[in-house]
Amino acid sequence: MPEHMPEWEVAPAAAAEIFGNRLPLAQAYHDSLATTAAERGFIGPKEVSRLWSRHVLNCAVIADAFDEGVSVADIGSGAGLPGIPLAIARPDLSITLIEPLLKRSTYLSEITEKLGLDNVTVVRGRAEEQKKTLFDVTTSRAVAPLGKLAGWSLPLVRPGGSMTAMKGASVAEELERDAAMITKAGGTDAEILTVGEGLLEQPTTLIRIVRAA
Repeated sequence: MPEHMPEWEVAPAAAAEIFGNRLPLAQAYHDSLATTAAERGFIGPKEVSRLWSRHVLNCAVIADAFDEGVSVADIGSGAGLPGIPLAIARPDLSITLIEPLLKRSTYLSEITEKLGLDNVTVVRGRAEEQKKTLFDVTTSRAVAPLGKLAGWSLPLVRPGGSMTAMKGASVAEELERDAAMITKAGGTDAEILTVGEGLLEQPTTLIRIVRAA
């Protein structure tokens, strides 16, 4: 490790396993989050020292939940989480970052161009406004309660496709509480998944809900 580089800036061993030869892209994205995104207020000051563990790697491991070559919409992408780590880890995926706020969507366009992520498209707008394209899968992180999220996500996926959202430990309670809203949105076959076990101290919890045919 270079003497001038704080320990938190250096990619942990798990990053090499997750990103492989695309680790330099992940490092560049991490560094952009720590500087540009933090300066613009998209990343809280307390989060800068734990970007690898709580943000970049936490999002990248969701790659295990997606089939090869699918189209993915990242709803409410913010500073690009989880969409950009996913795009770096899985260049075979076609990923659309949907973000309503101008400053954030501008950053997304800048960083994806800087990293040369040809598999990423940035769309400025709200999820509920996107009517023209149906995706195989949507993903999201810390966007809304599950029922509301299902109402935004499921109309964007083709019948038989799914929403695969990052959620916390209370996701089973959310699923029970919002069951009627999920059904109304066309959701079925809900499944709670855990990814990143053996790689991360705290694995990532996902919920997958299929859009009924």
